[in-house]
Amino acid sequence: MSSSTITDVNNDILSNAPLISAFSAWLIAQFLKPFISKMMGDGFNPHMFLSTGGMPSSHSATVIALTTSVGIKLGIGSIPFAVCLIFSIIVIHDAMNIRLEAGKQADVINEWSKILSDIHKDKPFKQEHLKTMLGHSFSQVFVGLLLGILVGVTVTWFVSPW
Repeated sequence: MSSSTITDVNNDILSNAPLISAFSAWLIAQFLKPFISKMMGDGFNPHMFLSTGGMPSSHSATVIALTTSVGIKLGIGSIPFAVCLIFSIIVIHDAMNIRLEAGKQADVINEWSKILSDIHKDKPFKQEHLKTMLGHSFSQVFVGLLLGILVGVTVTWFVSPW
């Protein structure tokens, strides 16, 4: 690599559209969660600002914003786009399937824990609540995907127009 090529490399993190897109999508999705929860009748829960699960999927929004921005900047035929796309598929699959099932199992374990607490009233039974909102439904992932595309295109355009 020649020295002129090395000096042409932009090391300014504020001009890294894929990074800013991904972070922005995550931030927006996390910010929206407690408000959407309230609109859906579940009440406003400020802990949702930093929680996993809920609407929209910040996992989906983040990886899709990254993938969208890389696709815009480097082209959908590029190797980095292919890596981002496969990464996105894996993350979304995990969010919708594996983590969702783990949340269902946590619900059952928490219910059994309550039953055991009732049975052992004379001795305190220590109940450890497992986090039950681990995964995402299809609609949560779909809204996260749409949010990711929107943020990826918008941030990429503003950070470094095509």
